[in-house]
Amino acid sequence: MNKIKNLGIWMDHSSAHLIAFTNVPGKTQIITSLFNFTEKEKSLNKSESLMHNKENHEQATYFLQIAAAIRDYDNVLIFGPTDAKHELYNLLKDDHLFSKINIEVKPADKMTEVQQQHFIKEYFTKHLIPKHI
Repeated sequence: MNKIKNLGIWMDHSSAHLIAFTNVPGKTQIITSLFNFTEKEKSLNKSESLMHNKENHEQATYFLQIAAAIRDYDNVLIFGPTDAKHELYNLLKDDHLFSKINIEVKPADKMTEVQQQHFIKEYFTKHLIPKHI
């Protein structure tokens, strides 16, 4: 019998905190978007069009890094304060590589790492029906 693998992702447009749900609180993996305020200012000084192109490219790279990290999971909870969670979800739902992964999106405020772990634990223990493989 294979063990079900669950992952919680707290994210906004600047960083994603990936936390595997196990019986023991795990270490948080952080993926950071390369498009930050400094990059925005540099690009905007050159051209607004250049800034939007750079932002779109960096955001796509950020989402692809997150997508690569979740491929080996069965259940994924994406939560956070911005629309970034919905943007990532829309990217994933259109990709057949993620069709067998149960992905749920929930709103959440800014949280500490401990609050994120608690949110994930509460979600997976209350809302997830165990699957038998």
